[in-house]
Amino acid sequence: MKEKSDLSETQLAFIKRKESTLTRINNSFERPSQLLYQGQSHILVGVSLGLEKPVSVAVVDAIAGRVLAYRSIRQLLGDNYELLNRQRRQQRSSSHERHKAQKSFSPNQFGTSELGQYVDRLLAKEIIAIAQTYKAGSIVLPKLGDMREILQCEIQALAETKCPGSVEIQQKYAKQYRVNVHSWSYGRLIQSIQSKAAQIGIVIEEGQQPVRGSPQDKAKELALCAYNLRLTKRI
Repeated sequence: MKEKSDLSETQLAFIKRKESTLTRINNSFERPSQLLYQGQSHILVGVSLGLEKPVSVAVVDAIAGRVLAYRSIRQLLGDNYELLNRQRRQQRSSSHERHKAQKSFSPNQFGTSELGQYVDRLLAKEIIAIAQTYKAGSIVLPKLGDMREILQCEIQALAETKCPGSVEIQQKYAKQYRVNVHSWSYGRLIQSIQSKAAQIGIVIEEGQQPVRGSPQDKAKELALCAYNLRLTKRI
């Protein structure tokens, strides 16, 4: 074989690449010190969605049939809870401006604030942290296609509670409630949770959220429903 001093620049570059390849082979990459996330399959985090309480969480031990922890949206956001109220004020303002523009036949393409997206990310981050704390095997979310029915039933239940015995008054209350309370961008929130979970390696499941009950009870039943569905598929 020729001495390196006798080789052309092309030949020297080729040898250098080969030597670099051999070095990488002989010195394999170190394995990451942190193991991939491993949760317990019978621990599930149910996430219920709604109008008055946009997000509620229940950590459930499905084998024991008991709740390990509940989290309201106020607890999930903590010191950032005021951001939720600020976003709702922005939604009401945008809706009012849009309504005025429609009445006057003016352009009504009002841009949406990035505040909602930021709040979604905060919620997703906290939900993932709770799943990790309790070593949950999965996070259970409602089916997006069910949200219309879920919200309708929530409004109807509120109307019946506030105005018992009068269907006409209930209908007026429900109509006014829809005007005053603006629904969340549930698809965007679900996507944020899915994205964060994928980064960690936590499984996402879908379940059927009950239309009746408190937000906490809905989150619990959502998780148990997903677990029982798993058992049914194994049979």
